[in-house]
Amino acid sequence: MKILALEKEVPGTTAAAFQSHVRAEAARIWELQQSGVLREIYFRQDRSDAVLMIECADVAEAHRILGSLPLVREGLITFEVIPLMPYPGLARLFTAAE
Repeated sequence: MKILALEKEVPGTTAAAFQSHVRAEAARIWELQQSGVLREIYFRQDRSDAVLMIECADVAEAHRILGSLPLVREGLITFEVIPLMPYPGLARLFTAAE
């Protein structure tokens, strides 16, 4: 299942709070990429929130994976988890016209 995960910074956090965890965060991201679970990662252009594309069994597994990130464990960020499905609309091109 494809999962879109949108980072949300926890209100009240400061940039300084992130500094001691960014190297461990990058290392965990690397591990997830190498395992094939994390397929894509971006930063939004309009703000510094991460956008992740994850491939896993279900939403519960996505939450477990995201919970393994140091910034999540430290309570500095959370994620909105959005399960995706293939777009079915193209099938309309191949159905008989009424």
